[in-house]
Amino acid sequence: MIDQSIQLELRDIARSFGGRRVVDGVSISLKSGQVTCLLGPSGCGKSTTLRIAAGVDRQDGGEVWVDGNLCSGADFHEPPEARGIGLMFQDFALFPHLNVMRNVCFGLNGSKAEKLARGRDMLERVGLLDMADQFPHQLSGGEQQRVALARALAPSPRVLLMDEPFSGLDNRLRDDVRDATLELLKAEGTAVLLVTHEPEEAMRMADQIALMRRGQIVQVGAPYNIYNAPVDRKAAAFFSDINVISGVCDGALTETPFGAFLTPGYADGSDVDIVIRPQHLKIDFDRQGRGPNPTPQEGTPARGVVMRSRFIGHNSLVEFAMDYEDVCLKVTVPGVFLPKPDTVLWLSVRRDRCFVFAQDDL
Repeated sequence: MIDQSIQLELRDIARSFGGRRVVDGVSISLKSGQVTCLLGPSGCGKSTTLRIAAGVDRQDGGEVWVDGNLCSGADFHEPPEARGIGLMFQDFALFPHLNVMRNVCFGLNGSKAEKLARGRDMLERVGLLDMADQFPHQLSGGEQQRVALARALAPSPRVLLMDEPFSGLDNRLRDDVRDATLELLKAEGTAVLLVTHEPEEAMRMADQIALMRRGQIVQVGAPYNIYNAPVDRKAAAFFSDINVISGVCDGALTETPFGAFLTPGYADGSDVDIVIRPQHLKIDFDRQGRGPNPTPQEGTPARGVVMRSRFIGHNSLVEFAMDYEDVCLKVTVPGVFLPKPDTVLWLSVRRDRCFVFAQDDL
């Protein structure tokens, strides 16, 4: 039975160029009103996957389904214009010789009055109705992006594909435009596949993140779950800085500067990495701590010597050389905290915030 809420489904998509497999068995589905971010480093196959979904490139294997209908398979390939899919790219692709209204109305069906009514409605929703007679070169980058969004949504596509649509905007403008875009997409109820290489953007925009690496999707989940339960060390490192303490499992335990960590499921002699995010380390001024004593979850305090400290905006980053097998750790602290080099401090860690991975996972 077909799930009527699924608007786009990719089934075991494969694509090669010059004998190199760029997309390797990608399967993913998008539901109405859901924003899915295809996230990964440059060259991992994200944009190729998007182009295959749009129909502008054809896969070597697998199938593309839109609204329960096969659009592309082994013996059938529907052209892009027949799929009911909207496209947005990072260069916005506005027609320079058309004004804003004509850009938004381009490709719409119906009478001239119906097209203009839809164009006015979309421009009003993106806050640009008063610029309907302007030309793209007269607009700011953020305004051009909103025109491109209005044009992409004007035909009421069942699916909208977005390839790095915010990368051309400066950082301060980007957040405002992303928030406004997300609000409009939710109001339209469109299924969205957004390609990005920026974890922060994926966390901000997505209902679902599909993390991609070397042509394959390695993990799919809600932003909270994929951040707090990464599938491997590389997945953890993609979303934030990490500290890594390497050790050898012995009797389901691995020694660290903070005492022995439980590492069940690994055979004796296995090389493991214990991964700790900088914000999950706690700093004390002496071994007992000035304030509440460490809880059992925080384990044994470990002595560290400050190497350097820097203020990085909302937080301070402090780097430590630990008294344990040349281990160095980074700690983030809210606000301004800039201890001098060679200052001795004590660190503790919430063990339930750590991840354990086999070194083979790299």
